[in-house]
Amino acid sequence: MAMSNGRLFVGSFHGFNAWDVTGEGAPQLVLSVVCPGGQGDVSVHGDLLFMSVEQNRARLDCGVRDAEGEVNAERFRGIRIFDISDLSAPRQIAAVQTCRGSHTHTQVPDPNDSNVLYIYNSATSGVRKSDELAICQDGEPGENPETALYSIDVIKVPLDAPEQAAIVSRPRIFADRETGEIAGLWKGGRFGVAGQESGATNHCHDITVYPELNLAAGACSGNGILLDISDPENPSRVSDLFDPDMAYWHSATFNTAGDKVLFTDEWGGGTSARCRAEDPATWGADLIATVEDGKLEGQGLYKLPGVQTSTENCVAHNGTLIPVPGRDLMVQAWYQGGVSIVDFTDPARPVEIAWFDRGPIDAERLKVGGHWSAYWFNGRIYASEIARGFDVLRLKPSEHLSAAEIAVAERVMQETINPQTQTRPAWGDHPDVAGAYLDQLTRSDGLDAALAGQVRAVVDEWREGDLDEARAAELSATLAAAAAAEAASEEGNKIDAARMASLAGVLERAAQPA
Repeated sequence: MAMSNGRLFVGSFHGFNAWDVTGEGAPQLVLSVVCPGGQGDVSVHGDLLFMSVEQNRARLDCGVRDAEGEVNAERFRGIRIFDISDLSAPRQIAAVQTCRGSHTHTQVPDPNDSNVLYIYNSATSGVRKSDELAICQDGEPGENPETALYSIDVIKVPLDAPEQAAIVSRPRIFADRETGEIAGLWKGGRFGVAGQESGATNHCHDITVYPELNLAAGACSGNGILLDISDPENPSRVSDLFDPDMAYWHSATFNTAGDKVLFTDEWGGGTSARCRAEDPATWGADLIATVEDGKLEGQGLYKLPGVQTSTENCVAHNGTLIPVPGRDLMVQAWYQGGVSIVDFTDPARPVEIAWFDRGPIDAERLKVGGHWSAYWFNGRIYASEIARGFDVLRLKPSEHLSAAEIAVAERVMQETINPQTQTRPAWGDHPDVAGAYLDQLTRSDGLDAALAGQVRAVVDEWREGDLDEARAAELSATLAAAAAAEAASEEGNKIDAARMASLAGVLERAAQPA
């Protein structure tokens, strides 16, 4: 899914739909495009929609008749580009052919040229015949160093002439940095007695970029990787991570600060019941890694705690951050496990704070369905549901999530949102922002009760439009000193110290004359 200008674009194996989500009522369907070929991953930039296509049945003309045979001149696998400036008459204006099609893709803006957009293409399927696409060759690197395996595609899109979009590089991001061996990461198979079968790292399933930090995180079958994208046409790997509990590294999400990455593991491919009581709690889960001096370090694992039945396909799947300052919160889909919100602020102790579960499609036999992805878009959770379209969910206050925290998250609005292109949220200085930090410190017992009461009184007055600026400045100084002492203590809570410092900053700025 992607959102732009009040429209929610939802891809599928058969095309894509667009919904008007600007009103308070139910979303209204405004566009439906039939264009078969799977996987149907979509993203939007201005008047352009990009769509991933990987199946052999897909045709250049979006026709519904399969492109048959091993070689077919009418077959299309790669990235389609549509002009959606007129939603009543969308039209395909470009189709960039790739060797392995496109399972997912990621937009990467050129940092120096606003007229250029790059697309990182992640492909997971087999290599096409060279008779069909001349640039394509198959095989392992030892037999064929020109193989289309062990690389991603970088597509350059001139925004003033998108019909000229083309592949400009196919970087070997899995190569051994010392020897140059193309297949330089996990070779696949089982690791250790307790390990499970895991995929070989010859492709990425998902790549998420954080352009502001010049970083990308790749979930690449057998490894999680970190990329330097300061030169977006030539991304380079700076770190990689392997874990025997991860069967198939599926997606990656940075936290707001960019010093953590949450990777998901699609153990079993998404069609099996993997959240039963007897299933390992470390398989088909999330792995939370920290980024320390440019290096990934695994810290903790999180799996949906609600036990599911044998008729519910369930495993970790796609999600995004919920923009609450002071916390790292992610909403994600778990197929028929539903939707879960995990707090991974402490990467070694991730915990669920909210959930939505519709129950099994069929209590007697397994039918594949459930939530494919769950994304926070402008104050709501949109969860694509395989069996019934998509659900729109709203957060409710609880002991784990306060009204102020929800209000702050709902204030963050963006015109365009593509989940795999992360941007830093801007909260500004507002009573709810101060209230969110204060609620977090109260929940963790991180602040003296008397001081917390004094701060809350000032924040409440600010919310009513009657801020005591002198008192706010005084409390800001007290909080800043407490934060410094907490951070300096060997036993201090560094998370709460950061929250106190942030709260002090909000009050200090609020106290300054307009």
